[in-house]
Amino acid sequence: MGQINSFRDLIVYQKAYKLAMEIFEITRSFPKEEKYSLTDQIRRSSRSVTACICEAWAKKMYIKHFVSKLSDSLGEEYETEGWLDYSKDCKYIDVATHSRLLGEYDEVRKMLIHMINNPEKFCR
Repeated sequence: MGQINSFRDLIVYQKAYKLAMEIFEITRSFPKEEKYSLTDQIRRSSRSVTACICEAWAKKMYIKHFVSKLSDSLGEEYETEGWLDYSKDCKYIDVATHSRLLGEYDEVRKMLIHMINNPEKFCR
């Protein structure tokens, strides 16, 4: 693992950020009646994955706080997966897009779990 000076150096942050931006683009085509429900919810949860990583990084001097914020990030990741299921079942995204996004979120989830289980590698 190379030198990590910022949360922006974390691969998990980079992957989650890219996914949140992709979800933003995809949801631009969602129906207007979803604006204050599904569209806002999936955008919020996907962005919160990265926001919680940022907060965890700010609290890395305290392992319990670091792990707590990463657990929040993991919760947001799972929530995003749930909204992706609704997006597919409402036919706003196709099955292939749904599967690909879930596969990418699976990577993010595994990285978050690794960080939660090994906080000493990131905290000082």
